[in-house]
Amino acid sequence: MKKDFIYLASASPRRGTLLEQIGVAFRAVPADISEVRSPGETSERYVVRLAEEKATKVWEQTRHDQPRPVLAADTTVELDGRLLGKPRDAADALVMLADLSGRSHRVLTGVALRHESELLSALSATEVRFRKTTDAERQAYCATGEPLDKAGAYGIQGCGAVFVEWISGSFSAVVGLPLAETVELLMSVGQPCWLMADTRPQ
Repeated sequence: MKKDFIYLASASPRRGTLLEQIGVAFRAVPADISEVRSPGETSERYVVRLAEEKATKVWEQTRHDQPRPVLAADTTVELDGRLLGKPRDAADALVMLADLSGRSHRVLTGVALRHESELLSALSATEVRFRKTTDAERQAYCATGEPLDKAGAYGIQGCGAVFVEWISGSFSAVVGLPLAETVELLMSVGQPCWLMADTRPQ
């Protein structure tokens, strides 16, 4: 493990893959927090708050051992002001996919970095439009199992890409981690990534 690693407050393999893509060494430490939306809380504030709480929790868990920056993120899908998180089961996933069919929705991803006394955060909002899908297509997609652990019941980086007509915004944010915002946060605390010549992956 490289000396200049960070903690990733997530068990998501997709977020880990995105960090590897930009040459950031990390150790995954999942954060177990309550994900209940507060009364009157906006969708934007909700995802940023959850990211901040995840980063803070893992910081408190690790700062006495090997204090390193802690990165966290939270992603949700918003349709008509309603948040579509991870489906409870395949039936719930089918309902979500039917609701998204032929319509545009927003994917909101909050990202936070806790380092020493600083808690930095950013928000990425991406518009995604689905083509019209059939019940048979949605059934076949659910049968793959892919929708069950993803906000909005689809993975744009996987089989779910066949439903997406276009996006306006960050592709990586829809996957689960907005890389432009993430790199800015990491660089603000001097954390290496591939943009720094001496830390390019070999």
